[in-house]
Parts: sequence; structure tokens; C-alpha cells
Amino acid sequence: MGNILGGLKPQLVWNHFEELCNHPRPSKKEEKAVGYIISVAKKNNLQYRKDSFGNIVIYKPAAKGKENLKTVVLQGHIDMVCEKNRDVEHDFDNEPIHPYIDGEWVKAKGTTLGADNGIGVAAALAILEDKDAVHGPIECLFTLDEETGLTGASSLGTDLLKGTVLINLDSEELGTFFIGCSGGKNTAAVFNLTLVDAPKDSDSFEIKVLGLKGGHSGLEINSGLGNAIKIINRLLWNAKKKFDIKIASIEGGNKHNAIPRETFAKVIVSKNNSSAFKKYVEDYNKIVQEENATVDPNLNVTASPTDAITKVIEDKQTDKILCSLYAVPHGVLKMSADIPGLVETSTNLATISVNDDKLKVLTSQRSSFASEIIDASDMVAATFSLAGAEVSQGDGYPGWKPNVKSEILNLFKSTFNKLYNSVPEVKAIHAGLECGIINEKYPNMDMISFGPTMHGVHSPDEKLKIDTVEPFYNLLKEVLRNIPSN
Repeated sequence: MGNILGGLKPQLVWNHFEELCNHPRPSKKEEKAVGYIISVAKKNNLQYRKDSFGNIVIYKPAAKGKENLKTVVLQGHIDMVCEKNRDVEHDFDNEPIHPYIDGEWVKAKGTTLGADNGIGVAAALAILEDKDAVHGPIECLFTLDEETGLTGASSLGTDLLKGTVLINLDSEELGTFFIGCSGGKNTAAVFNLTLVDAPKDSDSFEIKVLGLKGGHSGLEINSGLGNAIKIINRLLWNAKKKFDIKIASIEGGNKHNAIPRETFAKVIVSKNNSSAFKKYVEDYNKIVQEENATVDPNLNVTASPTDAITKVIEDKQTDKILCSLYAVPHGVLKMSADIPGLVETSTNLATISVNDDKLKVLTSQRSSFASEIIDASDMVAATFSLAGAEVSQGDGYPGWKPNVKSEILNLFKSTFNKLYNSVPEVKAIHAGLECGIINEKYPNMDMISFGPTMHGVHSPDEKLKIDTVEPFYNLLKEVLRNIPSN
């Protein structure tokens, strides 16, 4: 692939980012990108280590005269969320991401861009090579498999790092510093389906919900984005009452941490009701388009003839599934009373699929309070249990408690004000950052998270604002220059 981003500044950062785009890095399959990162260490004669899980640390000695500064850990995750539009052919395991410049943004052709967290990894790699960077001892920590449950950080060895300051490079809003994050866990439901022969004298249809933006199930859970599973289930629930439709399958969503953009259902309708059903879908489409016009203007719901369906889910079980999907919450459950604008607790109805004789639903709960994570997860579990599903819950991951008196926070605030004559925002984030997990393993670290501006992460609309990357990198370099002594 040609050099698309090489004319952007700072060149070192953009070069590394484009190289990461060239190296596939789905969660749990990051070996190609890992090879590239190790090649950077070898090229620059830098020591590196891997822990038993595969997380990598590259060590860079202090610049001359800076040996007594505190050791700083620069941290980012290698993997990316692999989402694409349904009409796009892309093999994330083997094909590169194709970035392009669209005005003031860098985007990808039909897929996620992977700026989350590729641009953070690229900035850390740039620091390793930057001859002009002045700093104390540096440890660059690159973790695996963040996007599917922060398992790389959870498996991190406790003997890899000596640093007492950690700068996480996995945030998405230039001029905002994050000093806390939510914890979370997943709740899954499995329905063991009873399948019966489809009635005769029926027509088969595929219902499609397309055109939603989707997005990060933490950062954008309060944005009013449409949930494709909720939208299709509302249609199915009403159509079951009106036309006694039979359902063969429901498929939607791809990731626990993404709001589902598309969902598909295969149904049959008696020939006597086919025309009325199609008219109902057209009318429903107009209703939900109007409801979502501001946030999701491209939403479209259709019903098209499909191959004849021979097996459907038994009627009473269908009712229980549709009722549980209608009743299970999605979205913000509670806002923080302490930090204005911060979502405290939420839940995401994330994925649904039918395989053989099982229908599986995956949801994700987040909160700043461990007790509220449990409460939200149990609320979801109870809803599906009432419908007869087998429910399981993951172990989850911890949050990161804010420290407003943090030394590294004060350094970032004063440096930002000096460089840009502006007062930054200090926030906690309603998303899982690796800081909480790393802090459990290295409890004496002073931590902060920051990054350049990105929108639409975890969706094919992901984009990285070009003119925020240079100030992001310059701020990082200036902070490293002024890290206090031990």
C-alpha cells in the first residue's frame, strides 16, 4: 500500500500509524502488528520484554542529564475493533486497513480506522525514535486484546515495569484529561430453541435494519444513537400480535462494546397477511425514521422476499424472547451526581445471533461503582431468566478512582496552559480504560489518560482529526521533558 499519510505532521507519528494500518491487528490476532513493534525496538537497539500473555514492554534510556527523572510508562493497546459495513468485503485477519484523507479528518474505506488505539501506539513508537525528544527513562507498554475485555492488561505480568508514572494514550478528546473510568462486565443469555415446521401457505421475508451510526457503548451511550436490535424487536413484537408472524432467526451486532448498527430477521407471514405486513413495515420505517432523524438520519427498515423458510421458533418461546428483548434495558441507567455530564451506570444490548438450535444475546454493563455494575447486570439477568434463558455473567474489570490531587495531572494542566494558552477539561470517562487494571497490579503509579480527537470509534464512521495529532504529540513531549525527579 502506498504512503497516504506521509505528508502529515508530525511525520514520525503518522508514519507509524500508517504502518500499523498495514499490519492486521484484530483482537486476539495481533501477531503481525506485534512483529512490527518488535522490529522498531530492534532497529533502534532498544531492549524489550514480553510477558507470558504476549504484552510487550520496550525500554528507552533517559536522555543525557535526565537520568534522575521518574520513570514514565507510555501505554496503549495494539488491537482494534474490526467493524465494516455489510456491503464491504474485508478480511481483517489478513488485509490492511485503507486510510484516506477527507478534509480535516483521516478515515478508512468502509471499515473501522483503528485510530483507537493505533494513534496512541504510534505516538509511543515515535517517542522511541524521536531524536529531539528529551525525557527520563521510558517504558513503552503495548497490551493485547483490550477491545474484547481488557484481557491483556488483566494478564499483565507484575515484574515488567518500574515506572511510577503512567500516561495512557487511549483517549479521544484533545484538551481533555481523564483521571478515572468505569468498570464493567458482560451478561449473556442463551435460549435453547424449540424449532417447528413452518406453516404452509406462507411467504418468507427478511427484515433489515440498516443505516444506523452505531458507536462506542460507553462513550456514546448517552447520545441517543439508535440500537438496531431494539428497533427490529419492536417491529417483530408488534407484527407478532398483528399478523401472527413466525420467526426463524434474528442476527445483529458484532461487539459487546459497540452499539449495534444493523440487525436482520427472517420471518414468515401467511399469504393472506403478506400485503398488510409489507405496508406495516413501510409505516413503521417512517415512524422510526422520524424518531431518530436528528441522530441517525440514514436509518432504513425494509422487508424483502427471501428463500422459503422451513423451520421457525415455537410460538410461546417466540413470545418470551421478544418480550425479554423489549423489556431488557438499553442505555443510561443513572447519571453521576458528582461529575456533571458523566454517565454513572449504563447497559448495552449488544449482539444477538441464532446458531443451530440456540439463540444467544450478549449485553454489557458499565458503572463508576462496582456495586452498581452488579445491580445493572443482575437486572438484565433477571429479565432474561424470566423468559427461560440460561444466563451467565463475566468476571468484569475494575474502574479507576479519580485523584484530583495527582502530580501528573497538575503537570499536564500547567503544560497545556503554557503551550496553548487554554484551560483543559478534567474528566472521568464512562468506558473501560486499562488504567484501572494496571493500577491493581502496580498500585503506586500516578496515572492520566489523554489523546487526540476521534469520532465514531468502534464503527466504520471512525475518524481521526488531523490537526489534533500534532498538539497531542507536542504536549506529550513537553510533559516528558518536565517530569519531576525521583
